[in-house]
Amino acid sequence: MSATIIDGKAIAAGLRAQAAEDAARFAAERGRKAGLAVVLVGNDPASEVYVASKVKLTRETGMESFGHRLPAETSEADLLSLVARLNADESVDGILVQLPLPGHIDSGRIIEAIDPRKDVDGLHPENAGRLMNGLQGLVPCTPLGSMILVESAVPDISGLNAVVLGRSVLVGKPVGQLLLAANATVTMAHSRTADLPALCRNADILVAAVGRPEMVRGDWIKPGAVVIDVGINRLAPEPGREKGRLVGDVAFAEAVDVAGAITPVPGGVGPMTIACLLKNTLTAARRRAGG
Repeated sequence: MSATIIDGKAIAAGLRAQAAEDAARFAAERGRKAGLAVVLVGNDPASEVYVASKVKLTRETGMESFGHRLPAETSEADLLSLVARLNADESVDGILVQLPLPGHIDSGRIIEAIDPRKDVDGLHPENAGRLMNGLQGLVPCTPLGSMILVESAVPDISGLNAVVLGRSVLVGKPVGQLLLAANATVTMAHSRTADLPALCRNADILVAAVGRPEMVRGDWIKPGAVVIDVGINRLAPEPGREKGRLVGDVAFAEAVDVAGAITPVPGGVGPMTIACLLKNTLTAARRRAGG
């Protein structure tokens, strides 16, 4: 029997619809729209696509979108100055600096300069620490979206074994903390973990976030497990095709015959990331307004 396909597009559409309702309510109560500032430095093609999508959906949701496009040669000092102005701007509830930044700019220093209350990417050390300590904060969008997808397949994960492949601060570590907070028993795995396949076969919930195309094979998966594939990788073009296929970190064609539920790539975690950005912006707006 094939796995249930976890439809990230449909779940994200529901989150966006809820965000639109919340945005309208906020505007009615506060006399202004919630505002998201997105900063893009340089002209990385993938970043430009992501930013355009974020701006479009922010406006469609009924929020203000403040776009700041800076040339690639922008200095770190100038970018820090812009962040300081956005921190002080009362019309801005959320600040997102699109990564990656040009090599001459210290991304960590920029993230630390963002007001934690406006850090809708959830990457500021204060928000990371609050997540670690089980305190209220802003949670990174991709882990938050991944967790929502897990809970759509398994409403109660208490006591289940979860394995997270990948220990990045962007996905692996925060999604591990979210799973722990939901009372799963969590194992963090990475490139130096011994016998990864055997470890994965014990997972009731497997989150793959390693950035290696189709690394997780079908025989790594416990029958009936929930598989959340965070990876998005483009393969080399096949003959007659201009672009290569997009695949995840999981060999989907193999895994779908073993898992109980699985996210596709594309159409799984990806749409959830932007939906959770909208959700985080409204959360930040309400908290800043004392709600």
